[in-house]
Amino acid sequence: MGDLEFKHAVETTLKVIGGKWKLVILCHLLDGVKRFSELKRSMPNITQKMLTQQLRELEQDGLVHRQVYCQVPPKVEYSLTEYGKSIKEVLDVLNGWGRRHRVRMKLQKQ
Repeated sequence: MGDLEFKHAVETTLKVIGGKWKLVILCHLLDGVKRFSELKRSMPNITQKMLTQQLRELEQDGLVHRQVYCQVPPKVEYSLTEYGKSIKEVLDVLNGWGRRHRVRMKLQKQ
């Protein structure tokens, strides 16, 4: 696991999903299609500008699909692409690690 190819692959992954908000956005989109306002409400600490930026980057990397409906008022929905749905494997591993880490930290405090 310490070989150069492994390190490059991890670096590539982090370039796509790294940062404070991208994984959180992807978690919310695993539940299904969301409008921008729904995403914003579910993440009250993210700014509108940051949410827009992160969604654009995820769209450019092919993980998120942006559907614009031509109506008044404008309606935009975000969903995971088929490729984006493959991130669930990564999120499952992170979930397991996070749960174990919380238990470990709780035991250390005792």
